[in-house]
Amino acid sequence: MTDIDRFAAVSSLAGETRHRQGTVESHSPMNAQGGERAPAGEAGRRTHNTQNPSQRRPRGPLYAALDLGTNNCRLLIARPHEQSFRVLDGFTRIVRLGEGLSTSGRLSDAAMERTIDALRQCRNKLREHEPARARLIATEACRSAANGPEFVARVERELGLVLEIVDRQTEAALAVTGCADLIDPQSSGALMFDIGGGSSELAWLDFRGGRPKRQGRMSASIRSWQSLPVGVVSIAEKYGGVDVTRDTFEAMVQDVASHLRQFRGREKLRRMIADHPVHLIGTSGTVTTLAGLHLGLERYERQKVDGLWMTSREIDDTIAALLGMPYERRVAHSCIGHDRADLVLPGCAIFEAIRREWPTGRVRVADRGLREGILISLIDADRATRLPCPRTR
Repeated sequence: MTDIDRFAAVSSLAGETRHRQGTVESHSPMNAQGGERAPAGEAGRRTHNTQNPSQRRPRGPLYAALDLGTNNCRLLIARPHEQSFRVLDGFTRIVRLGEGLSTSGRLSDAAMERTIDALRQCRNKLREHEPARARLIATEACRSAANGPEFVARVERELGLVLEIVDRQTEAALAVTGCADLIDPQSSGALMFDIGGGSSELAWLDFRGGRPKRQGRMSASIRSWQSLPVGVVSIAEKYGGVDVTRDTFEAMVQDVASHLRQFRGREKLRRMIADHPVHLIGTSGTVTTLAGLHLGLERYERQKVDGLWMTSREIDDTIAALLGMPYERRVAHSCIGHDRADLVLPGCAIFEAIRREWPTGRVRVADRGLREGILISLIDADRATRLPCPRTR
């Protein structure tokens, strides 16, 4: 992958908090690339280690991953733990950097100001924890905006953060790496999809020739991938996301379907699904929201959603319930909220187009994505350089 081993530089980047292995700070329903809603007060909430600093034992280096997308700005800081990692601190905020981008082709002044403010909070956390290795990536909004490079230069100039605008193939590979341990070990393959704000990535994983033993190498099994030039924000701006009729929803689905016809190996994947155990795995706020609604959660609970299996019938019923839910009820629902009420049905339309193109009996829900993929890649690369050389006789 073109950018997979490049690391972003971070200026003077101490303190520590502790969360569960491989998880972020109290996840919200829209906690992947389709956008997310942070619980109130989350940005500053941490559980401090009260142990005397002089008595603390060093426990290895820290790693950081930042994902600046079309809709969200998200940061994770973690320490390696066994074969994965333990998250120490995190930050998430909806910034809508790509607001209006689909029509103007540029990042707006208001969107850039919101994003700079969020990135300043991330900069402060990086300074506090001083990670040994970090990678700070920007995706579709900065990639496609005419003033994207100009904005990235401004971030470096004002905040000292060096953002790396990754290509679509790298974005897909990192998402695969982040979700790899949720792929059914008995499956012959999987189709991973990541519904973002301005684009959506798909990656077909084929294990019939063998499966990588390390999670950080899972992207080597990608047989074909595609980046769709549609995401929840761009679809909402084109068709509207507040009052969505069934006809409008169907028009959204058909729009996305027209892009899926360009997927390389489209028919071969269909045949594989017909003859072998293959499942979908979705990492996006759309899918995690559907899971929360399906479970009837009064408030979003990541531990119940991440890794959940949903059948086609359960997905059909949940999307139908959403289509029948007026905007005001979506705003009031604790698993959706105001920030996501106009984006969830456009996201469902993208999901529905994928399901129709490659129907499988079940879908696995992943409340993880690019940040986790970045962390795993960084840790895996460092572990590989520390492996002892075989002793010669």
